[in-house]
Amino acid sequence: MFTEKANAIFKEAIDTYHLVNTVDQPFINKYDKSEDLLGHLLYRKCWIDTVQWHYEDIIRDPQIDPVAALTLKRKIDASNQDRTDMVEYIDSYFLEKYNSVEVKEGATINTESPAWGVDRLSILALKVYHMDEEATRTDASDAHRAACKTKLDILLEQRVDLSTAIDTLLEDISKGDKYMKVYKQMKMYNDDELNPVLRNIKK
Repeated sequence: MFTEKANAIFKEAIDTYHLVNTVDQPFINKYDKSEDLLGHLLYRKCWIDTVQWHYEDIIRDPQIDPVAALTLKRKIDASNQDRTDMVEYIDSYFLEKYNSVEVKEGATINTESPAWGVDRLSILALKVYHMDEEATRTDASDAHRAACKTKLDILLEQRVDLSTAIDTLLEDISKGDKYMKVYKQMKMYNDDELNPVLRNIKK
């Protein structure tokens, strides 16, 4: 199943990040693009999500220097764009893979493309990792660990459900029962022609 591979790669990326556990560490993709394009894309996707997860932790520090916060906000914006780009690359992979499938009459479209499901699965892997940390923290109270263990169990159940849904969607697409239709993200706030603030700066 696709998600078995995806979840394993996500865990690998998250574990590798936490060996150094700093947002400015160099990124090295463990999957060669020419040998395993899908693995390459999935590993990169989860690494982006992992770094951004920690950006979001840092920027919530109430004592953060305002200048540093602004710099970090720019990094979060860039990371969000990278995240969106990776989703589109993964969807392009699936579009190519299923390009020759004959779509059946009456086939339906899903509410989201496969890669946006993958996006949620990657974020879920991070939630599982960090909730497990909290559920096993030796310096936390028993009540805290118990509450986090309950949440962890729910997250694990959610991962099973989401994985099943993604695998089912891909199987339906492969059989022509569903079809893919991908809309490129039309974010306006990064575009200096569409964002009125940026447009006015150019004048």
